[in-house]
Amino acid sequence: MLGAMVQPGIGKEADVALTTRIALVVEYDGTAYYGSQLQADLPTIQSELEKALENLTGEQVRVALASRTDAGVHARGQVVSFKTTSALTLEAYVHGLNHHLPDDIAVLSAHRAALSFDPRRMAVSREYTYTVLNRATRSPLTARFAHRVPAVLDIGVMDRASKILVGLHDFASFASELSGEPEKSTTRHLHEAGVVKNYDSVVLSFTANAFLRHQVRSMAGALVQVGLSKMSLEEFSQLLDAKQPGLAGPLLPACGLCLVRVNYPCAIEEMR
Repeated sequence: MLGAMVQPGIGKEADVALTTRIALVVEYDGTAYYGSQLQADLPTIQSELEKALENLTGEQVRVALASRTDAGVHARGQVVSFKTTSALTLEAYVHGLNHHLPDDIAVLSAHRAALSFDPRRMAVSREYTYTVLNRATRSPLTARFAHRVPAVLDIGVMDRASKILVGLHDFASFASELSGEPEKSTTRHLHEAGVVKNYDSVVLSFTANAFLRHQVRSMAGALVQVGLSKMSLEEFSQLLDAKQPGLAGPLLPACGLCLVRVNYPCAIEEMR
């Protein structure tokens, strides 16, 4: 509708008037990708989205992501945004992008956002889950999405240990010491944490304002050690208090990790 009000190609003001920002909620199986962010000559979620957008709109755009996911990590609610001069409807973005995207990436919804919308900086929290298959035999149906632990886990003590993490803490012990650029701060606010079991699946859930690289997989690894009686609740608490990078372990495989949701203070369409 905005594009119909201004004739294209009549100067900078017209270009600005024609520009809009679109936000997408995206789901993906990260198994085949080297993470969400663009990497030269490697398949990533960002590169596939940008290729699909060029095929759909004819424009070369750069998308911004709400949360970085590493190689092999999945998402049910990743949020990305981009600027465009395309006049496509929101429905056309959903169906058109899903036509051009590979089968392991799907756009769930599209939203018009303010030009100033920043999916990463404006997010107030992220929700992640880590799924453990707790049974003696492997599962061909869940191998891409869960890490198998054959020994019986004590879910009750794991859940109690997860509550120790809730609050404002220095999570340095759960940060990878091989994460490249050191974090400016290793303090994060973990809003919620919990462990539940559904048949042979154990789901570890975490919600925080932000996470350190590998933090969730490291916390999950330590909680599994608690569930296997290889670490006491007191030792788990001491691990958090130690604030020594790389101290926690083991780092569980990426396959079990999923970005479930990115939360904002209000609906994306209402953010200015």
